[in-house]
Amino acid sequence: MKVVILCGGQGTRLREETEFKPKAMVEIGQIPVLMHIMKCYAHYGYKEFVLCLGYKGQQIKDYFYRYEMLTNDFTIDLHSKAITFHPRNALQYEGWKITLADTGLNSMTGARLKRVEKYIGGDLFMLTYGDGVTDLNINELISFHKGHGKIGTVTGVVPPSRYGELLIEQDRVVSFMEKPDYGGGAISGGYFVFKREFFDYLQDDDGCVLEKLPLERLAKDGQLRVFHHKGFWQCMDTFRDYNYLKDMWEMGSPPWKLWRD
Repeated sequence: MKVVILCGGQGTRLREETEFKPKAMVEIGQIPVLMHIMKCYAHYGYKEFVLCLGYKGQQIKDYFYRYEMLTNDFTIDLHSKAITFHPRNALQYEGWKITLADTGLNSMTGARLKRVEKYIGGDLFMLTYGDGVTDLNINELISFHKGHGKIGTVTGVVPPSRYGELLIEQDRVVSFMEKPDYGGGAISGGYFVFKREFFDYLQDDDGCVLEKLPLERLAKDGQLRVFHHKGFWQCMDTFRDYNYLKDMWEMGSPPWKLWRD
C-alpha cells in the first residue's frame, strides 16, 4: 500500500522558514519534518511513498537524490571519482521507494492527488500532509478502514489549545488550565485511507480542493468514516507550532518518534 504525501504548498504562515525552502523541508532536530512523517509510516512497514511536489519541489528532489551522500560517511577517490559509502544503518531504509511527482506550482490539494493516480497501484492507498506529526498507530487505522468497507477514512484528533484557558466569574479567575484539550470537538488530523474509487471524486483542475467538494461529496454519499485518535498529534502550521515541536524534540523522547535511529 502506497503513502501519498501532499508537500507542495507554500506554507505562508511559516514564512520565517519557508521563504527559502518548502514547508516539508523545515527541519526538526536537523531532520526535515517530511522525513519524520515518512519514518513513522516506515515503522509500521509502509515504505513506498508518492510525494506531490509544488513550491520549491526541486529542493525535495535534490534532497532524496543526494540522500545517501548527505547522511553517510563516504570515501572518494579524486582520480577515478569512485565513491565508497560507509552506511551508519544499512537496513534502516531497506525497501524504501519514493516517487517524486511535480503536481504544479499553484494547484490545490485535490488536483495534486488526482495527478498522481497513475502511480497508485492496488485497491487501497494512504494520504497525509507534509506538516503533521503523530503517534498514530497506522496498523489500527488500516484495520478500522478495512472493517467498515467504505471508500474513505479520516483520522479525527482533538488538538491541544494554543493558550491557557481561564474560567472567570465576574473579574475573578476561578481556574486556570495551561493548554487544556481543545473544546471544539474533533478535527481532521490529515491521516487518510482511501479506496481507489476516491479518484472519481477528484478533478485534474488546479482549483480542485480536496477538503471541499471531494470530501464533502464523499461524506454526503455516506462513504466517509472517522478513526478517533486520542494520542499525540500536532501540525506545523505556524512559527509557534514549529518552535513547539522543535522544543519537544530537543527535550528528548518526542511522542511521535516511533522509529529507532
